[in-house]
Amino acid sequence: MDKPILLPMLVLAGWTMIVWAWMYATRLPAMARAGIDGTKIIGGTGTSLRDKLMASGEERASWVADNYNHLMEQPTIFYATALALALLGEAGSLAVILAWAYAGLRVVHSLVQILSNRVLVRFAVFALASLCLVGLVIIGLLAAAG
Repeated sequence: MDKPILLPMLVLAGWTMIVWAWMYATRLPAMARAGIDGTKIIGGTGTSLRDKLMASGEERASWVADNYNHLMEQPTIFYATALALALLGEAGSLAVILAWAYAGLRVVHSLVQILSNRVLVRFAVFALASLCLVGLVIIGLLAAAG
């Protein structure tokens, strides 16, 4: 098993847990300030809570939750690809560089979304990270086919 590619994967997983904690540390006080009593909410969705927070001027609290959701989406492809490359023994230097670039860019994406939420900057960082992921997937496909 090629272990160097596992570290950026685990760093991103660790970062996701930090954002998870940040989400609760931000959202619960925002709910209190907005007069939202979590003990009385039955059913509903994240969207309905987001709408209530936005209506009360607590939009920034949703930025962290939105980013946490984003960390549950595309990075799942990264995790699967990194594991496949490790198992295939095809985690060469290019794959490890791309994995670190992907993980680092996803952390930057999180910070942009959580702190300023500048959509154009967020999109540029996301696009660069996506290109790194495409490279990793191609390396994985070539390794599995060969």
